[in-house]
Amino acid sequence: MKKIKILFVCLGNICRSPAAQGVMQRLVDERGVSEKFEIDSAGTYSGHRGQLPDPRMRRHASRRGYDLTHHARPVTIDDFEHFDIIVAMDESNRRTLCHLASTPEQEAKIVMMGDYIVKLRAHYDYVPDPYYEGAEGFELVLDLLEDACSCLLTSILKK
Repeated sequence: MKKIKILFVCLGNICRSPAAQGVMQRLVDERGVSEKFEIDSAGTYSGHRGQLPDPRMRRHASRRGYDLTHHARPVTIDDFEHFDIIVAMDESNRRTLCHLASTPEQEAKIVMMGDYIVKLRAHYDYVPDPYYEGAEGFELVLDLLEDACSCLLTSILKK
């Protein structure tokens, strides 16, 4: 069976996208479908290449039972061929990804994480960058990602 390959993308690949990767991995593990998925994350900016996620994100994620061990990497042209779904955390990430896509088929793989937010949809249609925020920013991002990843996974499994 062909795996469904999902790439989560934010700016630096040290906060939102590795957290989304961790949340989604736990969801597929809990639902017993991990063999059907390949989940990764990357950033549109390469300045954090090789780094672990931001210590604040790791700390807040750890309190919820997520162990974020991904090392930051930039999005590559090959990612557009390899992954089936490329999930942008915000509009800036989406625009950058659209510029990197070589074909309309590659661009069609790009979706917005905000399209899957349900619980806080009245307030958020994207996942804000918590980097310059306090603890509440990291908690908000995790709340949004838990909601959106669950909805994304449900929509994929219905197909």
